[in-house]
Amino acid sequence: MIVSMIQIIFEIPDITNIKEKRRIIKSVLAKMKQRFHLSAAEIDLQDSLSFSQIGGAIVSNSRTFGESVLQKAFDMIERETNVRIQDMKIHSEEF
Repeated sequence: MIVSMIQIIFEIPDITNIKEKRRIIKSVLAKMKQRFHLSAAEIDLQDSLSFSQIGGAIVSNSRTFGESVLQKAFDMIERETNVRIQDMKIHSEEF
């Protein structure tokens, strides 16, 4: 069993309150879950107004497949959201 994980830190420009940030984060997480069948959550920086750290994971029998799905999810975030990516890591582990 291969578990592939993604961690993304991004900046959300031009927001004025935490409610706007939560709306954007919920939208990103919902798209990741619906389109790519990932487990995803905000994992850090919850109290920061303009930064967020999210993580996602997928279980499969292939490192290549898992990492390609995560890369597609990352590409979707870059294309369809108004965020500035600060850092992104994809990692797989075999269990």
